[in-house]
Order: sequence, then C-alpha cells, then structure tokens
Amino acid sequence: MRQVSQNYRTGEMKVVDVAMPRAPRGGILVETAASLISAGTERALIDIARKNLVEKARARPDLVRKVIEKVKREGALAALETVRSKLENPIPLGYSLAGRVLDVGSGAQGFARGDRVACAGAGYANHAEANAVPQNMAVHVPDEVTDEEAAFVTVGAIALQGVRLVRPALGETVVVIGLGLIGQIAASLLRAHGCDVVGVDVDPAKVKLAIERGAAGGAVTGTDDPVEVVRAISCGRGADGVVITASANTAEPLELAGEVARDKATISVVGMIPLEIPRKTFYEKELEVVVSRSYGPGRYDPDYEERGKDYPVGYVRWTERRNLEAVIGAIASKRLDVKSLITHRFAFTEVMDAYALITGERPEPHLGVVLTYPGGVTTEPPRPRLAAKASRSGSIGLAVIGTGSFATGVLLPLISKRKDVRIEAMVSGRGLSARHAADRFGANRVVDSLEQALTLDEVDTVLIATRHDLHAPMAAAALRAGRNVFVEKPAAINEEQLAELAEAVNGTTARFMVGFNRRFAPMATDLREAFAGRRTGLVMTARINAGKLPGGSWITDASEGGGRVIGEACHFIDLFSYWADAVPVHVSAHAIGPHGGFQRDDNLVIGLSFSDGSVASLVYTSMGDPSVGKENYEVISEGRMARIEDWRKLTITRRGKTKHQTALKADKGHQGEIEAFFIACGSQANSPIGWDAIMATTRGTFAAEQAWTQGKSAD
Repeated sequence: MRQVSQNYRTGEMKVVDVAMPRAPRGGILVETAASLISAGTERALIDIARKNLVEKARARPDLVRKVIEKVKREGALAALETVRSKLENPIPLGYSLAGRVLDVGSGAQGFARGDRVACAGAGYANHAEANAVPQNMAVHVPDEVTDEEAAFVTVGAIALQGVRLVRPALGETVVVIGLGLIGQIAASLLRAHGCDVVGVDVDPAKVKLAIERGAAGGAVTGTDDPVEVVRAISCGRGADGVVITASANTAEPLELAGEVARDKATISVVGMIPLEIPRKTFYEKELEVVVSRSYGPGRYDPDYEERGKDYPVGYVRWTERRNLEAVIGAIASKRLDVKSLITHRFAFTEVMDAYALITGERPEPHLGVVLTYPGGVTTEPPRPRLAAKASRSGSIGLAVIGTGSFATGVLLPLISKRKDVRIEAMVSGRGLSARHAADRFGANRVVDSLEQALTLDEVDTVLIATRHDLHAPMAAAALRAGRNVFVEKPAAINEEQLAELAEAVNGTTARFMVGFNRRFAPMATDLREAFAGRRTGLVMTARINAGKLPGGSWITDASEGGGRVIGEACHFIDLFSYWADAVPVHVSAHAIGPHGGFQRDDNLVIGLSFSDGSVASLVYTSMGDPSVGKENYEVISEGRMARIEDWRKLTITRRGKTKHQTALKADKGHQGEIEAFFIACGSQANSPIGWDAIMATTRGTFAAEQAWTQGKSAD
C-alpha cells in the first residue's frame, strides 16, 4: 500500500510503498476513503522539517537540552549518532480520516468488518491507503454522513474541546480569534450552543465566511476595532468567553483576548501561540486562561489511546472518543456544516499537488483540503510455509522484526556493515518505519509479519526488537521454524513465556541469544580479566541513574513491558553473572516507601548472591539528576578494585598502583555482541551466551520483582 512520508532531516515529502499493517491488538485495520489535510498543523510540521539544523535547534530547545545531557553522559560521538538517527526517521503525515474496517484485532470491541468509521490521531490516522487504529481513536459513521464530511472528525474534536473549556451558555457572547479551519468549526459549534459569535482574523475573506456561516459579527484586525465590535454585540459587557484558534509567533492574540473579554471571562487557547500573559489586563479582569489539550481527556494517555482503557462516563463525560462521536453526531444532525468548508479535493495520487497548495508553492486561497482514495486495498496472501535451510556459506539471511529507535539507531547500523549478513526482510507494526529501515539499510523486502518472514527460504536468522511482551512468543516461533534468533532483552516477562521459550530452545539446534550487550563491552572484558585467578568471591556494586520515564510508558505496563526490573535490570544482573562467571542463587530487593511522586518499581536496591560466593548490590533509580552519569560500577576482591564510569573510564587498582583507561565514546558492547552472534551463526558454533545463563538472569529478575512486592527474598 502507499503512504505519505516526510524526511525530518531534509523536509522532503514523498509517497512510499509500505507493507500493509495488521489490525492491532485492541484496534482495527481501516481502509481509507478520505482524509483531511490540516493546513495549519501540517504546514507547521513541514516548515520545521525544512529548516536547517541550527533553525531546528532554535525551534526545539527542549530537544537540544537532551542532546547536551547525552553528550555529558556518553560523549559527543554517541550523541551525534543519536541525532542523526532521529533526523533520518520518517514522519507520517495526517491525523484525520474516514474509511471502512478491513479487519478487527483481538480484544477490540464494538467494531465489525465493513463498518464505516472516522479515525483520529497522529501516527494512526495517516494519509495512507490503510491504517492500524486503536479502538478509542475510532468512531462509527452514520449513513447520512459522507466520507468527506467524516474526515473532518479530528479537527472538529479539537475545536469542540476548545469550545467546551469556555463553558458556553445560551445567550452568551463568545469571540473566536483565528478563523482558519478549526476557528470556523469552533464558531459553528458555539452557534449550536446558542451563543452570539464574533469572529476575528487578519483575512477579510475568512471573517466574511464566518459571518455567512452565522456569526453575529466579525472584525478584521488592522482594519476594524475588535473591542468595539464585541462591545456592540454584547450590550457593552464584553465577551463571556474567547477561543483562540490562531497560530502566531507573538502573544498578540492573547493580548487581544484580554482586551475583548469581560471581567472573570474564560480564554481557551487552542492555537500555537506564546503563552506570555500581559499581567495588567488579566489581573484587573481576573481572567481565566485554559490551554486546550487537543481532542480532549484521554489525549496523550497511552492507557486510553493505545490500550483502550476508557474513563467512566460518570466522572469524565467528554473524553477524546466521546468528543469525536459528538462531532459526527453534529454533522449528521446538520448542526455542524463542514461540507461548505471544503475548498479543494485531490485524489491521493495527486497528494503532492495538495501539499504544494498548503505550503504556498502553489499560491491559492484554501481552507478544507480533502484527499480521496480509490479503494481496493488488499493484503498480500501469506506464502506457503517452507522448510528452513541452514545458512549459506559466508552469507546469513536476516529478518528484522521491529524497526523502532533502538533497532534503527543502534543494532542495524552495525549489522548493515557486515559482509556476512544479508538483510532479507523488515517487519514492523507500522509499515512506514519498516519501509524506511529497508531503504536505509538495504533490506531486500518489507513483509507484514513474522509468520510471512518465516516462509521465506532466504531467511535463516531472525532479529526481534519489538515491545517486550512479544519477545518470547516470537522467539519461540522462529526457533520452532529452525531459525537462529537474536532477541533484545528481556527474554520473557513472566514464567509462562519463559517456559514456552525454554521448550523451543531445547527443541532445536539453532542458536538463541538475548541482547545482554554489556558483557561484550571492552571495559567489561578488561575488568573480568583483572580478577582472573581469584579464589574468593567478588563484591560488586552498580548504581544506575536510569532517569524517569514519561507517564503511561509501555515499559512500565506489566502486560506489555514487564516493568523496569524485568525489562531493564536484567542487563545488570547478567553483567554481574558474567563478571562472577556464576549464576544468581539468592535475590532480595527493597523499594523506596510509598510516599512522594516517584514510582517504587524503578527506585530500589537489589541484592544478589551467586553460585561462586560472589555478592552484588544493584541500586536502580529514576530520581537522579539526568545530567549526572548513568552507570557506575565497582568490583572488589582480594586486594584489587576496579571501577567503570559510564563506559568511558575504567580504573583498576592493585598494590597501590592504578591503571587508567578512557574512551571518547561510550562502548556498551553492542558491536561486540553483534559480532559474536553472527560469527556463531556463520560457523555453526554455540551461542555466545548459554541458555542456562539467560534463564538464570531472567528468573533473577522475576525473583527481584517478587522480593520487593512481597517483602521476602527468593532463591
């Protein structure tokens, strides 16, 4: 299928062929019939992408700060590689569409194949022939609403949420500043609430349109006096509410809102403007300013948007999805007219002409720009399952499952340089990222699933870099098909998954390895060698300044990411095991108390005893200053001490003498693990990490999770 993509580094836009997505768990697969180009929002994204690196930095100072912090922790080279990888990632454009359900994913409720739906969300409702959409981002479309009208659902919900925040009532006067697409819809919704609407814009044509659509009055800034217009319509009282839908580089719209508002009025900010509040006016009138959160409650909450967890209607009457439903209902009942806002229609094959219009390359007045799709998108039928073959001499055929930032920013750049590896197939839940990764790293094809990749005779090895809950079942399936498997950590997120994986590992001669990369770091190897010949156990400590995850991160979801102990602490338990050359036999853990604003499961101390008599203490915290180093290790035994600081400095002290080792770039062992794994695959040697060690580390994380939650240690 085809999809619109933009390169964030160069700003180049193009239509690319990508693999057909599958209906996601808790979601639907939608064949697009019409999508709406949001001229203001999408033009802003395009403008930023077309800026040079310095201009991008000025536009996003928040990201610059993150880069500076990474330079301090891991060095300039590592930070530069991360920036390059981020800039190369393609951006899917579009966030509002209508279409028909092609397939329903497991767990999705209320949808059936053939249903007409309207869908919302950047990254979900893209300008593409088909889209995988979570259930809370889609609503049904009644027969009396056309596909083109339903494609307005998202911008309608944005306008509606901004309107709701001013709490409009029958007979009130409300001003809308900025009469683009969202502003025109906001004005119509306010009229439906029984309000007298005053539209304000710099463009006389847009003011005229608002009046033709029922606004009580209008003012052209720079020509008319908005304060006098509002005073005349409100009987001298001023505006009861103001909705700012304009976008500007200055705070002039906010200043104007303060001038037209009455005492104690509410100002709802929808458009992108600087929030520089002029104190005198806002103080004297005691004005309330509310920034509208896009489509409504649920927006930016992964539990709501991605995992389909709804809010009880008795507590949150108007959620994101219920706002979408209200917009479709208003269109169906003719209380909201969006058809007259359509100024241009383009077939999807002419999408570049549409973008030339909104970017100004083709100067022409425009408002609602709709893309229409011919339909007929079908999935490629699965190929028959073929028997697996051994790796060809000197050539390993690889399928990559998951093309997220870690795979494309760390693993694939290393793999693509190897002459003994052919990247045969890319698989991703989102076709655009798989297509981009295939083009960037020279993959021979893009396929839509692991199952399809396993039917390819050319594939003898599989790399799995998906979300954690898929690691074990996918690895087991690939192993049962006779393929070698490299899976990112963790190996599994619960005992049931680990048992399934163990059965698959024990039932094949294929190599299986988990991405415990730190044991392959040069400094980790040198530290281990420094304690060669010891007769007593090691005393090991690690302090991991892990950083705080954003709220609702999938990593902290027990069913998807397994939590940070299982999903991330496994790295450090494996590293301790490597240094001790032994497996953990006893685990204890203590988390911080329940008070305060930090999670308990990523602020804890884990104690471990190993089969050789070594002991270790792992301090894992999200409460540290992010500018301070992330990983510090110390190992002591028999008069020797070794310390690693952020994989850039190693010191080994013995008999009063200290040896220093430094590196310009932090090396956490990714290149070493990739090299070791593919050498083993090519030579038919054993896996670089044995299954017993992998299983012991994984069970160690399960024991640590149990220890802190149940208050008792485990063997």
